[in-house]
Amino acid sequence: MLSVLDLAPIVAGGDAAQALACSRDLAQHVEEWGYRRFWIAEHHNMPSVASAATSIVIAHVAAGTTKIRVGAGGIMLPNHAPLVVAEQFGTLEALFPGRIDLGVGRAPGTDPFTARALRRGLSLSADGFPDDVVELLALLGPSEPGQPVVAVPGGGSKVPVWILGSSLFGAQLAAALGLPYAFASHFAPRELDRAVELYRARFRPSAYLERPRVMLGVNVIAADTDEEAARLATSLQQAFLSLRRGLRVPVPPPVERLSLGSEERAMLEDVLSCSFVGSEKTVRKQLTDFVERTKADEIIVASMIFDHRARLRSYELLADWASAASAPLE
Repeated sequence: MLSVLDLAPIVAGGDAAQALACSRDLAQHVEEWGYRRFWIAEHHNMPSVASAATSIVIAHVAAGTTKIRVGAGGIMLPNHAPLVVAEQFGTLEALFPGRIDLGVGRAPGTDPFTARALRRGLSLSADGFPDDVVELLALLGPSEPGQPVVAVPGGGSKVPVWILGSSLFGAQLAAALGLPYAFASHFAPRELDRAVELYRARFRPSAYLERPRVMLGVNVIAADTDEEAARLATSLQQAFLSLRRGLRVPVPPPVERLSLGSEERAMLEDVLSCSFVGSEKTVRKQLTDFVERTKADEIIVASMIFDHRARLRSYELLADWASAASAPLE
């Protein structure tokens, strides 16, 4: 099963309006191609990301589609009061019934200065994340008689909640609460195997889920040839290098050749080890091997590609793979 992770990327020379229009267009295409979900991630103070107001972007995408599930991958819960999140996603569920997902994480999705600006009047610590998740689940569940605070809309909506993580912490929490788990292997792959193993081993069946469900994030850049895919992938590589250098820039255009030092090359190989680049045939084998190794229930694909038409083509090639008789995700 394939899904999409989108950050509404702002490319060099473009703007937020263009990025949001492209995200909606992408959602419309992947809906036709049979993708399961279209998730949007919360990031702040980043010139390359237009999805900071995540719930609004979800509404924008859901309004332009008819059947694909749309949700957050994710909402950074320490930035928000659980009641506000319950109301926002309860409203989305009322507008688009049966199509809304809510993935939550405990990272700020930004730098410490921006995190402080976001959380003004709230705790600056993410230590309360487990309690916030429990509170959020209660607010989205059936209202109890005499309950002093009710999310309206939200209460009784039962919007599905996923725990997002890039470490063992999220795996343990998702297992303890009996919630589905999405691991951010597309940018933090080091703890992938340990986190998934821990989650499955400690999972407790709940009213939300009977058995463990694992979604894994990967970067995929597919094109008609290996050479073209490798060229397109230089935008993703440049973006990670800029972040590591403390630079915040829009998504850069691809280059024919990226000059890298040994340390930079090693860093990219590490952080992008769950990235699959190449022609349809090449990517098909890489993804098949990855799914066979991890036994993932679902793959959510991020594709940071500068040119929108090339990004559409990448997802189209993946859709062909997912629908093939030999594909393990079908």
